[in-house]
Amino acid sequence: MKISALILTNNEEIMISDCLKQLDFVDEIILLDQNSADKTQEIAKRYTKRIYTTKSEAFDKNRNILASLAKGDWLFYIDADERIDQSLIKEIREATNKNHYMAYYFPRKNIIFGKWLKHGGWWPDYVPRLIRRSQLINWEGKVHETPKIQGQFGHFKSPLIHLTGRNLSQMLKKSIKWAKIEAELYYKTYCTKVSALKVSKALFFEFFKRYFIKMGFLDGQAGLLESIYQTFHQAIVLVYLWELQNNAQKKIK
Repeated sequence: MKISALILTNNEEIMISDCLKQLDFVDEIILLDQNSADKTQEIAKRYTKRIYTTKSEAFDKNRNILASLAKGDWLFYIDADERIDQSLIKEIREATNKNHYMAYYFPRKNIIFGKWLKHGGWWPDYVPRLIRRSQLINWEGKVHETPKIQGQFGHFKSPLIHLTGRNLSQMLKKSIKWAKIEAELYYKTYCTKVSALKVSKALFFEFFKRYFIKMGFLDGQAGLLESIYQTFHQAIVLVYLWELQNNAQKKIK
């Protein structure tokens, strides 16, 4: 069974080389780039000729595009900041040969502030990454995308290593980009107006949930900082939502 590795990128010149190096076990590598302004595409050309571009920021649409470009029997989706080891490669090979399931979830180790966070809702963080191409219907969801398939999902034991939250600058750029998209999605379906009371409740619950209910405190200082940061991310989403509900940009103009 042939495997197609599918990567979606946007300004990943720091991470893309190590990502592509580890994919020597697959049959083809296809990269879909969201108009990177750095050297992502230039670096990727050392590992594959199958490089395409997209203007869309919707994850579901871009993952569907990648699937349409693939020739392999199995689709292996991997992000530029994700890493695999030999034990996971062995599981992938066995799974694609046995065909017991039509898709697989991977547990994911999220490395944030240089630490593997095991609490606060970060572990095992199962993500769908390996799918039998013939059984994929499509991906749905602009931000938190999910694949619809024909058949059942299996679960791997070996984890993906996710090098997310590498530094505050990178995290802020990511939050500003995706919080705005999240707010726009809420705006289309969320009828209740943003108010000071609702914001206070939402932020209190976000921190309380991650740090206490999901025991982020067990991850020490990194767990505390990440719980605070996720609360901050929710604040950005709510500010964007408030702007949309109150036509803030039009009033400024």
